[in-house]
Amino acid sequence: MASKGKPSPRSAVSPLSDAQVAKLAKQHKLVDPMHDFPTGPGRKAKVEEINAQNPQATKRLLTGVDVVFNASCKTRAWGLEHVPEDGSFITAASHVTMFDVFVPMASLFHMGRRPRYMAKAEMAKWPLIGKWFQLVGMQPVQRHSGKAKQIEETSIDILTSGRPLTVWPEGTVTRDPKKWVMSIKEGVAYIALESSRRLGHQVPLYPAVTWGAASINHWWPWPRKNVVMCYDCQLDYSDLLTDMDSWGEEPPAEAVNELMWRVLKRMNTVLAEIRGEQFPAEGYWDYRSMSRKPWPEVGGPFPAGKVE
Repeated sequence: MASKGKPSPRSAVSPLSDAQVAKLAKQHKLVDPMHDFPTGPGRKAKVEEINAQNPQATKRLLTGVDVVFNASCKTRAWGLEHVPEDGSFITAASHVTMFDVFVPMASLFHMGRRPRYMAKAEMAKWPLIGKWFQLVGMQPVQRHSGKAKQIEETSIDILTSGRPLTVWPEGTVTRDPKKWVMSIKEGVAYIALESSRRLGHQVPLYPAVTWGAASINHWWPWPRKNVVMCYDCQLDYSDLLTDMDSWGEEPPAEAVNELMWRVLKRMNTVLAEIRGEQFPAEGYWDYRSMSRKPWPEVGGPFPAGKVE
């Protein structure tokens, strides 16, 4: 038997402690995102959006997710009041495990919105759950297909039609041995910039960072583990849109690169706060080289030192 506070043999990550959750609760208003309108009364659901996206199948999936999470986790979140009641927006979600992808999904559903999801096509082939994913708005992405532009255009069309979009910008479960958000793909930045240009205004972009699910043993999840998500405030990139009318056919590579790094740095800043830990001084985990690399100068500063 593993000693108290240590990960079990099946787990590579220590559980998120009650003390850390209590500390977060002093700094933020933590709510249970696994029921309707967790931020309180007065919220309006986007009814036409709900009715357009297989409402019965969505309700069944959401009920199943709620049951599983209530049985295996003590799920809390802050920042859900940032979720817009209307219009398009982008959620850039962290991807530590396959389990934690359900936290932002269920949270947004409970907040009365129905985003479309850019997710790897293999998920559509999973028994039972794959069919449900398709029914509730999954847009399959064929990875390594050479169709990046087509995928980006589909995403932009979703946003310009007024629907929200959720992406996992890492493209797969993080490979960082310490479970930080690893290098992300440029797609989320390109989609945000180009959809903003076509709509004539900055499309809201929100990092959603979840921590705690990596410590769950899915064969025997008890005792229940703490899982905390921050649905962060809107990431500002208005300065990158000042000359968007003169871009030509697509956003400049420099702007795309800058926004990509802003997203990655913000996600890890939030993750450091949730974990109450210091981000590795050596830098971020690069997926291509499978090694840690120092932060580049672009993307703004990353806070140094341990998060207090």
